[in-house]
Amino acid sequence: MRFLIDNNLSPLLADHLKAAGYEAAHVRDYGLQAAADSVVLAQARGDNRVLISADTDFGMLLARQKAARPSILLIRRLVGRRAADQAAVILANLDVVADDLEAGAVVVLTDEWVRVRRLPIGS
Repeated sequence: MRFLIDNNLSPLLADHLKAAGYEAAHVRDYGLQAAADSVVLAQARGDNRVLISADTDFGMLLARQKAARPSILLIRRLVGRRAADQAAVILANLDVVADDLEAGAVVVLTDEWVRVRRLPIGS
């Protein structure tokens, strides 16, 4: 699974995911740290990456576009925690949501629960 980490999360999160054997990049790797959400979403879609973010606007963008890709892993209540802690929660739950992310979904993840919404939203 390939990941793109949004600018509202640390580049260190990509490093932790790489160390766990995943392909991960941060938007800064593409020079997109100041890019609009639509540009970040297009980058994730074009590179066939799951976008990891704390920004709820991405779900709304996908719904408006009636898009089936890219998948979004939205982390909630984990912002402000260290990248290693965020990575641990993601990695601990990845097996549970991997099929959904591969099929196209918005996955909301906290350290207490997981919610999955298949894409396209509203179909």
